[in-house]
Amino acid sequence: MSRRATVSIRVDDGLVLRPASPSVLTELQEAFEETLPEVSRAMPWIDMERDLRQQILSFLDETQRMGRSGLLHHWVMTDPRSEQIMGLIGFDRVTRSTKSDWNLGYWVRSLNQKYGVARRSIRAVLEWLGRGNKIVVELKVDPHNLPGLSTVKHAVREWGGTREPDGDSAITVAGLRTMHHCYLIEIGDRGSPDMSYRQVRG
Repeated sequence: MSRRATVSIRVDDGLVLRPASPSVLTELQEAFEETLPEVSRAMPWIDMERDLRQQILSFLDETQRMGRSGLLHHWVMTDPRSEQIMGLIGFDRVTRSTKSDWNLGYWVRSLNQKYGVARRSIRAVLEWLGRGNKIVVELKVDPHNLPGLSTVKHAVREWGGTREPDGDSAITVAGLRTMHHCYLIEIGDRGSPDMSYRQVRG
């Protein structure tokens, strides 16, 4: 599987995905603090007992370094009109299903939710990653998180994905273990979004 560095993706006039880097540390910390402890659902690596700024800096340092070598891909969702950070989205190799190559996760700032930011970002990064060989991406979601479940199911329908119970796993969030459901989407040579579905429902 070929590697390529994480690059900026212009989704539309109101959304640009920029490679995550320490340059957004202060802005990202402010966005995280707006939604604590809810943000820990999407970022289970956050330890509420430790210094938040240092944890975010370590995360951004690692993602920038590994993004340059194509080992991870993380983007900051940004409104180019105001330069406001709207969320994060990214791929890592922490997969639960034996069939998947990458895991896709995302988080949207509370004030930017319900505007399709997650759906547009998911579509854009899947199209970007899928330029090449066949790749299987997994998405995991807490079935009790109804907005998140709706977003994941939308992507699964759009790309012809499937439910993968073998990839279900318990994830610890804020000290509580919650079972997350796994879904798989195939992209690349054979996988592509359902354009008719996008036109009607996207």
